Amino acid sequence: MSGVLRTVNRVLLGLAGLVLVCVGGGVTAAALRLSVPSWWPWSGKNDVLLSEADRDRWRSDGWWWPTVIAVLAVLVVLALWWLLAQLRRARLAEVLVDSGDGEGALLRGRALEGVLAAESGALDGVARAQVVLTGRRSTPQARIRLLMEPHAAPEEALGRLTDEALAHAKDSAGLARLPAEVRLRAVKHRAERVS
Repeated sequence: MSGVLRTVNRVLLGLAGLVLVCVGGGVTAAALRLSVPSWWPWSGKNDVLLSEADRDRWRSDGWWWPTVIAVLAVLVVLALWWLLAQLRRARLAEVLVDSGDGEGALLRGRALEGVLAAESGALDGVARAQVVLTGRRSTPQARIRLLMEPHAAPEEALGRLTDEALAHAKDSAGLARLPAEVRLRAVKHRAERVS
């Protein structure tokens, strides 16, 4: 969802910026008495956005007010959706654990992240591990960043992470699956001096 949200944000901001630049540039050009296209509605300092004739043009038509209200309602709903999408947490606050009695239990997401990070960080060749849980509380997903030491074998570390740390987290939380995105990065270190 974050990729879709990022794309929607960029498209909306780009369109809003383009409209504002075009309209603002046209109004500024007209106010400075520069040449503007013949179709441009404002050509002088004393022009108004909507003349009285424009404001009264469709008032007597039966479709005008329902259309205006519907368009404004759709814009309000879209703006609220966008605002709520911005405020939505990227981190998973809690994980739903199937306790077997039909009720279920809630496990704090930060607790599972901490245990998974500690176990991942204890693997041979891993200097530090960071874990973030995302997704839904019944189907969490893990984003793991491993800082690898210079002597580490990435393939071995990834295999142990999958077989040990992720398997333990999945089993302890009673999850059917725990998909993970793992990013590996090497520790920056000085070159060793050979004498």
